[in-house]
Amino acid sequence: MKSKLKIFYKWEGVLVLLILLECMIFGILSPSFLRIDNLLYSMNDFAFIALAAIPLTFVIITGGIDVSVGSIMGLTSIVLGVLWLSGMSIWLALVVALLVAVLAGGVNGALVASTNVQPLVVTLGTMFLFSGVALVISGGSSASGYEGISGFPASFVELANGTFLGVPNPIWFILLSVLFFGILLHYTRYGRNVFLVGINIKAASYSGIQTKGTVLSTYMLSGFGGGMGGIVLTSYFSSARSDLGAEAVLPVITAVVLGGTSIFGGKGSVLGTAIACIFIGLMQYGLQMSGLSSPHISVVIGSILILAVVMKYANWNSITSLNFRSLLKRGI
Repeated sequence: MKSKLKIFYKWEGVLVLLILLECMIFGILSPSFLRIDNLLYSMNDFAFIALAAIPLTFVIITGGIDVSVGSIMGLTSIVLGVLWLSGMSIWLALVVALLVAVLAGGVNGALVASTNVQPLVVTLGTMFLFSGVALVISGGSSASGYEGISGFPASFVELANGTFLGVPNPIWFILLSVLFFGILLHYTRYGRNVFLVGINIKAASYSGIQTKGTVLSTYMLSGFGGGMGGIVLTSYFSSARSDLGAEAVLPVITAVVLGGTSIFGGKGSVLGTAIACIFIGLMQYGLQMSGLSSPHISVVIGSILILAVVMKYANWNSITSLNFRSLLKRGI
């Protein structure tokens, strides 16, 4: 019996229970919430977060962080739009834009791996760098400033707005991402190296692991995830803009941490991140259907996420084992 219940002691099991709970609550508040078609299409609004958060899991497992992922989305979007506007095939432009995103991630990884500067400082600087480059590129085309490039081919627009077997395409992208990155992280030598680097980078280096190469590659994966998010956003809105993804960085990082990835490195799972993305997406959708405005939704989601993270990372053993006798002696 204990072995059957053991799964619920895992954080992923807790998140699943929380998803079921929120579905029950929002189903009572708004019966149309539980319609399958509504639930499926509601995830379209949050697919770009999941596509960026899943690869970012690798970075945070190594003990790093990447706050430039949102600006990489905007850079990918505007590169795609400008290349297509210049006459390049939309699909070739998509490939080139993804390569630019991976290169941007490589810049982050090279700086983090080859210097002693904290990853937060490095990626904070590149966040402004990539945003500035995106603005310069957009200013050199017909899309000046934050004005978008539109008129994309219908086949590209269907990439994020179409369906396959009755399921929206972005959900298929998320499933493929979970499958690919899940196998890469949990069932390959590379994945084990990522965990070992996060646990103790010096010990990993002494064990013969190419720690710099491992760190560099994780940021390149994060850049790829940001690029995928930017592509999906561009297709979804049928518009390429340099500011797409500008507000994505906090939800992306929150999803990874809420999914059980340790902010100190050495622990995490792709499945946990994916489930956390579903939880956050359904929460946002349910609050919208309940009639709450965007500011109120931000307050509710922020409060719930803070509570969940505290429950996950608080050292309850130390809290419950306080020496109350010593406190009494002090007259407290």
